[in-house]
Amino acid sequence: MFWDKVSGVYDLFENIYNKSVYQATGESVAKYIKNTDRVLECACGTGAISIFIAPVCKNLFVSDYSVGMLKQARKKLKNYDNIDYRRVDITDIKAKDNSFDVVVAGNVIHLLPDPQRAMNELTRVCKDGGRLIIPTYINGDEGTNKLAVKFLEKLGANFKCQFDAESYEKFFEDMGYENVTYEVVRGRMSCDIAVIDIKKGN
Repeated sequence: MFWDKVSGVYDLFENIYNKSVYQATGESVAKYIKNTDRVLECACGTGAISIFIAPVCKNLFVSDYSVGMLKQARKKLKNYDNIDYRRVDITDIKAKDNSFDVVVAGNVIHLLPDPQRAMNELTRVCKDGGRLIIPTYINGDEGTNKLAVKFLEKLGANFKCQFDAESYEKFFEDMGYENVTYEVVRGRMSCDIAVIDIKKGN
């Protein structure tokens, strides 16, 4: 698997190419989480966002489909005792409905062949009144991340779609999500953080 192969050098690549956004995204996500929250993070990667979530939540369930990425996350998060680790398919999460106060999935939606299915799963396991936080790299006005995308694709990454700010908002609108706010962390490869307050109704 591509992500297993690059797991050991992924942080290095991000810190060379996009360090300010890589760090600021985690800081921004953490602002939306309370110390009483039970949090699921899917597609945790090396734990770049997890390292900011762990100190501010009650429990964090860190998951990724890549064993290599989970190994790197364990190393990064070794000083925290409120974390469980799971290998999880984001389109088939083995958890009960309404299990988590907050569900985070960073920089993965654009990689999936069926992102709508993943969003349905993330919503299913999130509590009514809970929150989804979905940060995703976007193309800027000048397509500033296209070079990085081409580089990663040459290495074997498979980007199913690329968003700009407008198409990213339309993605959630077309899925019927309401109560969505956006925070863009700008930089060489900007990240658009969608924060969705979940109201499931009856």
